[in-house]
Amino acid sequence: NYAFFVDKGIEEIKELMPLVITTISSAITELIGMGGRTFLVPGEFPVGCSVLYLTSHQTSNREEYDPLTGCLKWLNKFGENHGEQLRAELNRLQKLYPHVNIIYADYYNALFHLYQEPAKFGFMNRPLSACCGAGGPYNYTVGRKCGTDIVESCDDPSKYVAWDGVHMTEAAYRLMAEGILNGPYAIPPFDWSCRSSGVKNSGSSDT
Repeated sequence: NYAFFVDKGIEEIKELMPLVITTISSAITELIGMGGRTFLVPGEFPVGCSVLYLTSHQTSNREEYDPLTGCLKWLNKFGENHGEQLRAELNRLQKLYPHVNIIYADYYNALFHLYQEPAKFGFMNRPLSACCGAGGPYNYTVGRKCGTDIVESCDDPSKYVAWDGVHMTEAAYRLMAEGILNGPYAIPPFDWSCRSSGVKNSGSSDT
């Protein structure tokens, strides 16, 4: 995110991705050495659907946008690439440490699915605007933060995926969490990982 915020080019940012993946891998390896046995490793969000990125990278070229969701295709491709590289590294670690549970939390697809079928989950059609914001095509203006006197929130946040320019609404986060805890956005599935590590799972309230 920082690299994007300081206007680094996409090719330069792509070169940083392996370094980020290596750092995540090194942290997991160190924690395994300290006795860690179960890891939940989150992937990247579909940043091409982010209110902040849609605002900062908006363009008149309609070819840049996904016709179904309205998200920026090239930014989402970046998020997909991050997930692919991270999963490959986690698979490598899993083979090195078969006694450890390493679970990939697929944040990308857990959230992107809400943009693909918003009505199915109770959101408004094309839910790319922020609930709490002001101005612009996505109800977001840099410098006009949610919580200040000049910025108001929407009447029903449960109809929105995005709360402000950066964060999701509670409704969106709840659906993401359910998709990770109950499937299908945890790889391997979350319940299977708990049982294999000897942890009893007697129901969702105990998970």
